[in-house]
Order: sequence, then C-alpha cells, then structure tokens
Amino acid sequence: MTTARRRPLLVLLVVVLGFFVLLQAVRPERTNPPVDPANKLDAHLTVPPDVAAILNRSCRDCHTNDTRWPWYSHVAPASLLLSHDVREGRDEMNLSEWADYDAETMDEQLTEICQQVRDGAMPLRPYTWLHREASLSSRDVELLCAWTEQARAEVKARAE
Repeated sequence: MTTARRRPLLVLLVVVLGFFVLLQAVRPERTNPPVDPANKLDAHLTVPPDVAAILNRSCRDCHTNDTRWPWYSHVAPASLLLSHDVREGRDEMNLSEWADYDAETMDEQLTEICQQVRDGAMPLRPYTWLHREASLSSRDVELLCAWTEQARAEVKARAE
C-alpha cells in the first residue's frame, strides 16, 4: 500500500482514537443509593432462598440500589450504556425500594417479572453475554414464575 493510500486510514484512526480519548471525559453517574433493609423486597414478601439466589445473580445489578459496577463501567462508551441501563432498570422496578409500591403496583411488578423472564426479555442479552451466570435456565424461570404467583397471593392477602 502506498503512502498516499495509507494517509486516509491513518487520519481516520487518529480521529477515532481522539474521539475515544475525549469520550473518557464523560463520567456518568455510578451510584448506589443507601439501602434501608426495611424497604427491600424480602422485608415485605416471603422470598425462598433459591428465588433469592436467582434474583441476586440475575436482577440485582439493574433492579436494586446494590449494583456491582465492573471495571468496564469506568470506560466509555460502556460506562454510558451501563449507567443508562441501571437508571432505567431501577426506574422500572427497584427491589431495594419495594416498600414504596402500593399493593396494585406490587402485583403488577410481580406479574411483569414472570412475563419478562418467560419471554426471555430479562435479563437483557448484552448483560448475559458478559455475565453468563445471570442467564436463566428453564428451571429458574419456572421457580421465579411459581414464586411470583405465591407472592401475588401474599400481597393480595395483606391488602385485604
């Protein structure tokens, strides 16, 4: 390859590298708000140990205030994506702030848990690519769905 043909590739490489370096200046929020044990899911519903283990390995990082921020959460663009996903996950459902939900919302959230895992929508594919242990087996899905039915009955009984 001649020097004239390599020049545009070199310029492109420098531009891409420069953009990557500048992108590191963007520091998204990586917070874990304080957790009051009295507000957590397991303070309000019976959560069997096998279900608690599934929730911990597959849901915790995006749906609690106890996110484990991996090393790549400090490197853009991954940091931007992770911060966004965690913010969105906590907004959708936060197991650390379960006490904030009324009985109707709890019922909806429990229904949604089963539906999302049955449909394969949760946990998110990109998350399971990096965290293989978070993938749900068909047994995990059945355990979660059976538990959500029991938990919904528990919520209904407490609301009456």
